[in-house]
Amino acid sequence: MVNVRSFVFSPFSENTYVLSDETGEAVVIDPGCYTQAEKEELRNYIQSSGLTVKAILLTHAHLDHVFGAAYVARTFGVEIYMHPLEKPILADFETRCKLWNIPGCEPVEAQHYLEEGDIFSFGNTVLSIVHVPGHAPGHVAFICEPERWVVSGDCLFYRSIGRTDLPMGDYDTLIRSIRTKLFPLPDDYTVYAGHMQPTTIGEEKKLNPFLQS
Repeated sequence: MVNVRSFVFSPFSENTYVLSDETGEAVVIDPGCYTQAEKEELRNYIQSSGLTVKAILLTHAHLDHVFGAAYVARTFGVEIYMHPLEKPILADFETRCKLWNIPGCEPVEAQHYLEEGDIFSFGNTVLSIVHVPGHAPGHVAFICEPERWVVSGDCLFYRSIGRTDLPMGDYDTLIRSIRTKLFPLPDDYTVYAGHMQPTTIGEEKKLNPFLQS
């Protein structure tokens, strides 16, 4: 069984996830830890739980989801996986931090790329990769079919959706991604989003104001 542990980091209230299973292997999704205290909180949880981190997975490369990526990669000796269309966004990380007047942003690079239809395995856990652009061009979601949940990043939220007014965002594309890639999942699937509390596919079909038509 997969343990999904979430942390809320930075002034952006971003959800960082540590997924681990009975083997003790783990992955960190969207390490948004910004302050030293947040970085230590994440490190202490991983170390005190006896976990072996195998990789960093990014749903997308917006700054609030990668603040701690270089730190986690260095601390645990792991590499970063993301969709190739996120390359220009990750490459622009330091510039965007300066524009937002956010100091201390450490440059980071991905070493591996994930495409629609790929799977990522760690321990006894298998995650399916779906491409859900709109909020960002290379945004992906991670689906755990046996345990009926999806890490949706900034695609689908509790009663909301990801913003599309950032560079390379597109509202119609995002709505299409949700309807064609996430809403076909069974209603009881839990949605672990990039911000706010978890929800379910069924609840968002019925109650999300952006998706009623």
